[in-house]
Amino acid sequence: MCKFRRLVFNTLSGSSLDLHYIPLIQKCWAKYSKYIQDDFSSLEDNNSILHLFDNVMFWVVLDYEENFMGFVFLDNFVGNKNKLYSAEITTCFDKKAWGSFTRYSAKFFLKMCFDELGLYKIRAQIYPDNFRVKNFLKDCGFIYESTLKNETLRGGKPQDIEIYVLYRSYYYKD
Repeated sequence: MCKFRRLVFNTLSGSSLDLHYIPLIQKCWAKYSKYIQDDFSSLEDNNSILHLFDNVMFWVVLDYEENFMGFVFLDNFVGNKNKLYSAEITTCFDKKAWGSFTRYSAKFFLKMCFDELGLYKIRAQIYPDNFRVKNFLKDCGFIYESTLKNETLRGGKPQDIEIYVLYRSYYYKD
């Protein structure tokens, strides 16, 4: 069993309802950000993690005992305040959560995105060499959509980014 606790953070005032999760988020991000970041995203000082909360819907993922397992956020929305059409998903889980917990929580979260948020499409962007996430996305029903050639720089070299998508109609077809 898993829980998703919505984390609402106001970067202008520096206030949050659940500040005690910030160090856990920072630690998780620091450990796995090399699989997410490019040369243009720098988190060199501890406070810069707070940029993650700008223009996103952010959830902390907890296990049944309310232990921190990771986080997930949606950003790059298409739609308006009345109707969201699509969003991009980013996740970061501690290694202790990898496996069945991550698969279960992903299915639970995706269902919430379609049922509660009304999304039609969820996108994920990954580096082509991230086979673990690529296989995970496919297990969750995502399909390969395209490759953005030389989309960014990573380690000073041009880097492709692959786009995977999950449509509401594909998710509910089974």
